[in-house]
Order: sequence, then structure tokens, then C-alpha cells
Amino acid sequence: MAASPSALRRAGNEEFRRGQYGPAAELYTRALELLEAAGEATAEERSVLLANRAACYLKDGACSLCVADCSTALELVPFGVKPLLRRAAAFEALEKYRLAYVDYKTVLQVDCTIQAAHDGVNRMTKALLEKDGVHWRQKLPPIPTVPVAAQTRWSGPSAGGSGANTSVTALRGEPDQAAAGTERARTLKEEGNELVKKGKHEKAVEKYSESLKLNQECATYTNRALCYLSLKQYKEAVQDCTEALSLDPKNVKALYRRAQALKELKDYKSSIADIKSLLKTEPKNTAALRLLQELNRT
Repeated sequence: MAASPSALRRAGNEEFRRGQYGPAAELYTRALELLEAAGEATAEERSVLLANRAACYLKDGACSLCVADCSTALELVPFGVKPLLRRAAAFEALEKYRLAYVDYKTVLQVDCTIQAAHDGVNRMTKALLEKDGVHWRQKLPPIPTVPVAAQTRWSGPSAGGSGANTSVTALRGEPDQAAAGTERARTLKEEGNELVKKGKHEKAVEKYSESLKLNQECATYTNRALCYLSLKQYKEAVQDCTEALSLDPKNVKALYRRAQALKELKDYKSSIADIKSLLKTEPKNTAALRLLQELNRT
């Protein structure tokens, strides 16, 4: 008796767990072929199998095949966390950092607690800053807006083999849990603020980082940037200010602190550009005017 698609999928999962990625991919392919031949495949079933096969391709370094399978999986069921994470990792391996950044940011819209996506965003931000300079965001493709319905879709069965290592947690779709997360983020930010007042900038960074995992807030980014400035971690300060400006493009603190960090990194042209942007919003900002004078003397 021929194996059923579900049996082939389970066998593929077992091969994946054993590190046999080629045989696992073949089993997922056979399951897909059977489903399509029967004409009974749901979009969810096909998306799961494609995402599983993509995980095999990613493990074997076949990144272009991984991207193709993930893209098809996402056409079938939009905003799936596992296909997005796997495609992001494949894009990253292919050095397509802008596309990887977009996928990691999309994952965080679906579930802001996924550490793999936070780490990916941080890596891509650093890579793009080095590649394209401080205005790297202007070269990004548009980041899709994830509808609320998609944010709860993935609280059901896992879309992938259990052997796939993506560090994905279950989604928090319930309003009371979301509110609790926001409240916890606020508490962590306030604890960070108290540590800053005591001059404990390293410990404050830890609190702000925990807060940002729960809620990406502009003020938390600018607060952490202030700590990084004090710790002379200027690239990290630039990165945080850039994230803050993606949330609030005219934020005065983010523009000023990024200008300070860029000055220390000797990127005087970009620093002056930030101060001039700030002065369009606050023409009489004395700290900004003073910094501009210093920059014009360099």
C-alpha cells in the first residue's frame, strides 16, 4: 500500500531530525506530488510541506531553492512565521541584506517575541549601515503591513517539521496577553531609566533590550542610544537612533544622538545632515546649534 502524504511528511520530519536533509526533502516532495495529484491539497498543507522542504534546502546551503519554496508557501498562506524566517536566513546567506531585513521585520509584526527575528534585524541593520551608510533605509523595499488576522493565524498547528530550528514561540493573540506584554515593556523601560540616573549604563542597556523585545518604542531606542553613547559604542548608538527614526522620522532626540555618534565615528557629512534635519523641526535648539558649530570647524 502506497504511503499517504501525512505518512510521508512524518517520515520527512524524522529524517530531518536525524540530519538527513536530502532524504527529508525527497519525502516532502513526494508528499506534495501526491497531494497535488489527488487535487485535495489545502493551501495550509501545501504551505507546510514547502516550508519543511525549504528548511532542508537551507540546511544544505541551497539558498535559492529555499527562497523559491518559502515564497510559494507565503503565496499560499501569507505571513507564515517559519517561511518568513527561513527565507530571511536564505537571503542573508545570499547577502541580499535588504530583503532579509524586510522579512525579519515582517516576522516581528506577526510576533514581536521571536528572538531569531530580533537578532536578524540587528545583524542586517549593521550590515546595511556598513554597505549603504546612514541613509540605508531609503534603499529598502517596502515592508508589508501585517493584518491583525494574520497575527493570530499561527497560534494553531506548527507550520513545519519539528526538527526545524527557528526559535519560534507560539503567537500571543489574546488581547490581555498583549496588554500584559506592553505593561511589562513599560516597567522594564522605567527600570532602565532609573539605572541611567545612577550612571549604570550597561545594566540600563540590558533593561531597555528586554523592553524592546516586548514593545518596539521610539523612546526606548533613544534611551538605549544614550547609554551606548556613554559607553562609547557609537555604531550601536547609530543603529538604535535609526530604528527610532523609522518609527518617528522627525524625532529630535534620535537625530541629535545619531549626529553625536556619527561625529565620533568621523562621519561628519552624515552628522551635519542629521543636525540640519533636526533644526528644521526645532530651529532654536541650542545643543544642536552648538554641535553644528563644532562640526563646521572639523
